[in-house]
Amino acid sequence: PSLMKVALAVRRFIATSVSQAKAIGRPSQSPLASHVLRLCKDGRIPEAIEALNAVVDHRRLGVRPVVYASLLQACARTNFPRTAASVHSLCVKSGLDSDRFVGNSLLSLYFKSGDVAEAQCVFDHLRIKDVVSWTSMISSYSKMSRHRDALTLFDSMRQSCIVPNEFTLSIMIKVCAEMNDVRLGRFFHRFVIDRGFDDNCIISSALIDMYGKCGCLDDAQKVFGEMPHRDAVSWTTMIAAFVQKERYKQALEWFLLMQQKDGGDSMCDGFAFGTALSACGNLGLVGPGRQLHSRLVVDGIEVNAVIGSALVDMYGKCGDILIAREVFNRMPQKNMVTWCCMLCAYCENDEGESVLELFREMQRVGMGNDHYSYGTILRACATLQALKQGKEIHGRFLRTGGERGNVVVESALIDMYSECGSVQDARCVFQRCPVRNMIVWNTMIRGLAQNGRGVDALEIYDQMVEEGMLPDYITFVGVLFACSHSGLIEQGRKHFKSMVEIYGISPGIEHHACMVDLLGRAGVLEEAEHLIKNSKFVHDFSLWAALLGSCAAHSNLSLAERVASRMIKLKPANHLSYILLANLYSAVGQWHDAERMRSLMKDRGIRKTPGKSWIEVKKSLTSCPTCDTSSERTIDLEAEAVLKNAA
Repeated sequence: PSLMKVALAVRRFIATSVSQAKAIGRPSQSPLASHVLRLCKDGRIPEAIEALNAVVDHRRLGVRPVVYASLLQACARTNFPRTAASVHSLCVKSGLDSDRFVGNSLLSLYFKSGDVAEAQCVFDHLRIKDVVSWTSMISSYSKMSRHRDALTLFDSMRQSCIVPNEFTLSIMIKVCAEMNDVRLGRFFHRFVIDRGFDDNCIISSALIDMYGKCGCLDDAQKVFGEMPHRDAVSWTTMIAAFVQKERYKQALEWFLLMQQKDGGDSMCDGFAFGTALSACGNLGLVGPGRQLHSRLVVDGIEVNAVIGSALVDMYGKCGDILIAREVFNRMPQKNMVTWCCMLCAYCENDEGESVLELFREMQRVGMGNDHYSYGTILRACATLQALKQGKEIHGRFLRTGGERGNVVVESALIDMYSECGSVQDARCVFQRCPVRNMIVWNTMIRGLAQNGRGVDALEIYDQMVEEGMLPDYITFVGVLFACSHSGLIEQGRKHFKSMVEIYGISPGIEHHACMVDLLGRAGVLEEAEHLIKNSKFVHDFSLWAALLGSCAAHSNLSLAERVASRMIKLKPANHLSYILLANLYSAVGQWHDAERMRSLMKDRGIRKTPGKSWIEVKKSLTSCPTCDTSSERTIDLEAEAVLKNAA
């Protein structure tokens, strides 16, 4: 929201140049000039160009700057950016191509048409480059993510003795946020204070956004606290900063604080509600999320694409998929973000068939050809291990002009083929990737690891390091997973040590789980127990469960009893410790102890959670729940249902 406000403010500021031109030229306005201006206002661009082309001597046309500036802005405002060259030629004929008002309008038109080189040429030939000209160029480079060019222009602007204004500084702070460069951001913060703009609401909101994206929430709060006047944008920007850094509880606390302030209810617009709904979704708080939904209805706030997407996302993350779909169906307008939120909601709730059906619906309405949609649908195919459908999506992506180098889709393809066991196809996609970022490398390492190709996974890791990529937290999860599933105990120990000593990465629960699994598979059970006891995850149930499974595999009864006892203390109602220990007692012939554990489960009312598998019957994916093997009737009924579907 703060960035949107900056963009709107810049647009208004640039538009003032035309207003000034109108004020200058109004006294001597000719009939032809009035006619052209009227055509521009009505959006009749071709007729305006034709009228100007009929003029023999353009230099005698009254109110010259405002006529051409208005025509250029009308072209940029409507769908006529392709007319930039012809209008530019008219400006050259009139001798106004170097006029600052006309030049600023030319810059806007060329940037909208995507002709950066021509825009730079116009800028270079301006006789007078005012702060509007410089700000227009810097803003355009910022929108195109050419941040280094924007910084270079700002430096040139200062060397030309042009004093930047509040809009220029807001844009530069946004550039720092996009570059995630807090050091540079602090420089501009000092620059803002030196120029006396520190009480400007637009700049303060941009600073909050910058510090938030760079992870400096204390600095963001300090800027917010020092603001003499706080509007809806500054509040929403502060709340969004908490959400971006996954501090969802604080985000909700600040949203409530915002409502309690004088005029807080009027400040809570759609963006504020959307940010609060995102926090509720990530915390799984469906109750507060419904309350916010009710407030939207009571306050009469329109459920547009932004709010609707936030609602769908919140209900999906909270597991209320039916309400998410109902909100989605009732939305009058849906953009690509809305569709992707619904896809993700189905995917997160393991509704794989619904993901595929929704994607087909998107295709029917002419949507779903963006890389986010393809990435989500491929993730669903990976979850379902639906190789055939995944290949169809891959083919559709290529047929619709999908470009190589799209890391979102290509990493999703590698993941899908790996999950479906088609490792060769995954490697083929990986080898053809022209751009390999950390996500692509990590996906390939994990894909090889989970298919038992541990040596190949370590080779990919070595290749990644040789090419200058620094491994991250996720990389070492894949590497240690590869070692555990291939029995590479020495390599596992080496990489677990290197992530701390060489790369300074603190091992998480996933890394410890891989190491416990690796040591357990190798039979080094005491070392695995020592690793858990000396970690900060000593009270984590899943690590002890992994060790108990290894104890059962190696028939180490004494250690299994110790581990099971600890697990029962951590989670008395979980069935896993009872089942594994009972199975181990049975394996070593201690039938009495095995029966004792099962009786203990029954007395405590503990039941094993049934599983569920997906099978493909006549090209249709069907879920098949796993039943209790003691109930033969249940097995017969499920088998009968599957056979009936097949028939």
